[in-house]
Amino acid sequence: MLSYAETLDFLFDREVERMQLGLDRVERALALCGSPHTRFPSLHIAGTNGKGSTAALLHAVLRAAGYRVGLYTSPHLLDFCERIRLGAGWIRQQDVVDGIAWIRSRLDPAELGLTPFELMTLLAFVTFARAEVDIAVVEVGLGGRLDATNVLSPLVTTITQIGLDHQAYLGSDVARIAAEKGGIIKPGVPVVVGRMEADSQAVLIDIARRQGSPSLVYGRDFWADAGSGHFGYRGRAWQYENLPLGLAGAFQVDNAAAALASLECLTADFPVSGAQLCHGLRQVVWPGRFQIVCDQPLVILDGAHNPYAVAALVSALPEVLGGRRVSLLFGVMDDKDWPSMVPLLARIAHQAVVTRVRNPRAADPQAVAAAFAGACPTRVCSDARAACQQQLDGADADTAVVVCGSLFLVGEVLPLFPSALRGQRR
Repeated sequence: MLSYAETLDFLFDREVERMQLGLDRVERALALCGSPHTRFPSLHIAGTNGKGSTAALLHAVLRAAGYRVGLYTSPHLLDFCERIRLGAGWIRQQDVVDGIAWIRSRLDPAELGLTPFELMTLLAFVTFARAEVDIAVVEVGLGGRLDATNVLSPLVTTITQIGLDHQAYLGSDVARIAAEKGGIIKPGVPVVVGRMEADSQAVLIDIARRQGSPSLVYGRDFWADAGSGHFGYRGRAWQYENLPLGLAGAFQVDNAAAALASLECLTADFPVSGAQLCHGLRQVVWPGRFQIVCDQPLVILDGAHNPYAVAALVSALPEVLGGRRVSLLFGVMDDKDWPSMVPLLARIAHQAVVTRVRNPRAADPQAVAAAFAGACPTRVCSDARAACQQQLDGADADTAVVVCGSLFLVGEVLPLFPSALRGQRR
């Protein structure tokens, strides 16, 4: 039998030059494995930004209510096992090995042409079915309509903020991207439409109408108001004031609102008390998303990797900076719209270090650094972890280190902060 490392090599060595999106392959694979995706209730979440945070919030609250909850998200920061959670913990490495071996005993991934993500999704669904979870929270990998996770028949569909990203696969404008993400809306299944531009909302509302799916829309059916460390929520049935939120950044209130609206749709089958709701919201952990990993000096890690997410990060920073100067560490994928991100970051950066993310798709740091020219002192350091350590060594009480541009970059520097790692559940 393969080791854990060899199993991961098998998974990730299946990378293809260009993905051919579609459901046929994964549907055939699931059938050969006994259709595990039909053996547990699910919540399905799509969106350009915020879908992972919303999934983590739903997972935390449902766990606090006493349910056995599965969670499937991507990508991971440090360990593949982060992608598949059962209750409080990650899937065990040995269960990854055994699960992939069992799947390979039922089918030949190469013969079916399964992509890495399709095989990972199959593993997640097999794991949830075997564990007999009460419910699984499943995040879309890419887009929605043709994503491998779209084989589910969920209890509720949730779509968070929509913006420009993955245009090569999803379309060149926001309306087309919204239509792709709206492809997860199923006939008759309630859909929660989070806070987003009116044009995107309109596309999703129209899809829901044509599918005969009840829609709950931010600004029409539910609202949230951000406070200092707390927020208020008004929905069709629920009304709460001073709710706690364990995730930093005012933008997380929008994600919490989408999560609460989704939970409102579940009350008949998965009731949650006010006390359980507060406990889950307070205890939620979602690393790498406006995560404060150190107080002295202040260090913030955020996986913002598109202009909308960077704008949200820049807008949220003043609430925690306390007048500190920003020492920025930025690394990004070349297929992201980094030319639009740089001016946003240059507004708040006192100095910037541009690095190369350890990924074949990484942008050339020299080219990115040139875009910062004239805005703030900028240098290049190709070793991300060394660059971050240098920033930490040179920071004083009046400096905050902000790391952003890619979750892959966050994963590279996170080991520098052992206390933050201890907060993750294995």
